Amino acid sequence: MTMPGRAAKGPKALRFDDDSITRQRIKPGTLRRILPYALRYRRLLALLLLTTVVDAVATAASPLILKAIIDDGILPGRLGVVTALCLAIAGLALLDAGAMYLQARCSGRVGEGLVYDLRTKVFAHVQQQPLAFFTRAQTGALVSRLNTDVVGARQAVTTLLSQSVSTVLTLVLVLGAMFYLSWQITLTALCVIPFFLLPARLIARRLQRLTRETMQLDAEMSSMMNERFNVSGAMLAKLYGRADDEAEMFAARAGRVRDVSVSGVIHGRMLFIIVTLLTSLTTALVYGLGGSLTIDGTLRMGTLVAMVTLLLRLYGPVNQLSTMQATILTALVSFDRVFEVLDLQPLIAERPGAHPLPVGRRPDGGPDADGRGGGAAAPDIQFDQVSFRYPSAGEVSLASLESIALARPERTDSAWILQDLSFRAPAGKLTALVGPSGAGKTTLTHLVPRLYDPTSGTLRIGGHDIRNLTLQSLRDTVGVVTQDAHLFHDTLRANLLFARPGATERELVAACEAALIWDTVSALPDGLDTVVGDRGYRLSGGEKQRIALARLLLKAPPVVVLDEATAHLDSESEAAIQQALKTALAGRTSLVIAHRLSTIRDADQILVVEAGRIRESGTHQELLAAQGLYADLYHTQFAHQAADGADSDVPSAVG
Repeated sequence: MTMPGRAAKGPKALRFDDDSITRQRIKPGTLRRILPYALRYRRLLALLLLTTVVDAVATAASPLILKAIIDDGILPGRLGVVTALCLAIAGLALLDAGAMYLQARCSGRVGEGLVYDLRTKVFAHVQQQPLAFFTRAQTGALVSRLNTDVVGARQAVTTLLSQSVSTVLTLVLVLGAMFYLSWQITLTALCVIPFFLLPARLIARRLQRLTRETMQLDAEMSSMMNERFNVSGAMLAKLYGRADDEAEMFAARAGRVRDVSVSGVIHGRMLFIIVTLLTSLTTALVYGLGGSLTIDGTLRMGTLVAMVTLLLRLYGPVNQLSTMQATILTALVSFDRVFEVLDLQPLIAERPGAHPLPVGRRPDGGPDADGRGGGAAAPDIQFDQVSFRYPSAGEVSLASLESIALARPERTDSAWILQDLSFRAPAGKLTALVGPSGAGKTTLTHLVPRLYDPTSGTLRIGGHDIRNLTLQSLRDTVGVVTQDAHLFHDTLRANLLFARPGATERELVAACEAALIWDTVSALPDGLDTVVGDRGYRLSGGEKQRIALARLLLKAPPVVVLDEATAHLDSESEAAIQQALKTALAGRTSLVIAHRLSTIRDADQILVVEAGRIRESGTHQELLAAQGLYADLYHTQFAHQAADGADSDVPSAVG
């Protein structure tokens, strides 16, 4: 299989040091796009707003009651007034505590609901991306979008919808109370507020960039852990003795995360230091001015105490407003990165008005591969002047989801993998694909289940352009077993049921027996409930391949694509599987990449693929007699199998 080229090294390559990713600004309209997600919880938000109002009123009212306690109770010596007002403060505190509890509960429900909505939407959207997307995107970067970034998006919403409303409302009420008590001190306090907001504006943009850079570096580190902590990566590191080098590489990346995080902490702390200093200076100024007014008799003692209390409650919201700029900007980076993924349009999508592939019944009423009667009639497959080359990086992926140390270069079109390919795989027949490595055989088979779309030309199944079919009906019709059979880290039962969730125990056993794996499965202590491990590594290569074949037999599709599906089997097992496949594939349209002589000898049609073109076609004997490319391939790839006795019925005169 020919894969798209790697990112080129050179002056045009996009490097992480260029800051092209981390200097990226938040896209216009990001804030507006948040609202629909938040408005799904409008009732909770209304309750959140109500409790916020109660909290703000309690914050502003307590100092006024304190003033009355001093001026109307303590100084005149009226104990009843002091007792009543103290009970009022206690009741107000209880009411405020209840409001804050409801506020936290509503905020948590909205925030976690938002996390759920975004995670499920991003997961479903990523599942719709073409195969080319997954060949480029780093797994760790994708996981980071679903975890770190979505949690950051929750922070943005809860900050915007709860803290911002509370802060503004508290600020307005406190200022109103202060103006009521002393306009002179209030105006003095207001003159200092711009000095709180200016540092925040200067620091916020720097914090935004540091946040984006931290997220990118975390994603890079997650990708490295994901690759090194699976069985294949761990085995590779051990076999090549690179464990120490890998540890050094990880330490370097973790060190970069540490340095950026330290810078972020310093900038955030600087903002806090500046705000604290300004608060202390302003408090001293108000004490001086208020004290002089009290001495002159302009203010009463209770008013001064209330003003100082209100001042402290004023600068709480002011501090929040100053830090909120930084908090919102940095948190919006998370939303921006989530929307970046959601804005990726899948290359493979159903057209408007797509229809299911019509399913006819087999004229012979024959059984499906799992023994069920009345199987679907197998359609033919037709390639009509199909050409294909892999899409560019910009069409299927994002720079921020690829390597950060060395991201993708400027767009360059890949070479043609398939060119003007035209052939027909007859319905219910076996068509074998042979050819040298890199000829495009695997790419050709990827087009049939529509993992990719042809760049030009038309691919038809049963006479229908597959681009006009619903994806579900196409995937139900075409069954594929790849060369590298993938198993989830789950039980054998769960891996088999992935093909047909409603299958019964009897059907599972029948599929395993047909794939000649039941003896192995039944001998396991937990049988079908045995956990296969990461990517099925607790099983041998041949066992994994047979489980994959059993999964295909359970699905029993009318069209079967096998990409060297018996490559990991020994000759004896392979011969037995071939016999099982003869029964399973009977009456089905089969497209098989052949690496065994037995496969091509049983084929109704052999297609010889070279450099993305069909060079020859015919039966085994016809192609050998033609003494062309197939004959050369036979002598180099298949003749030794006949010599070893794998196919003793091959005429000795051949070749």
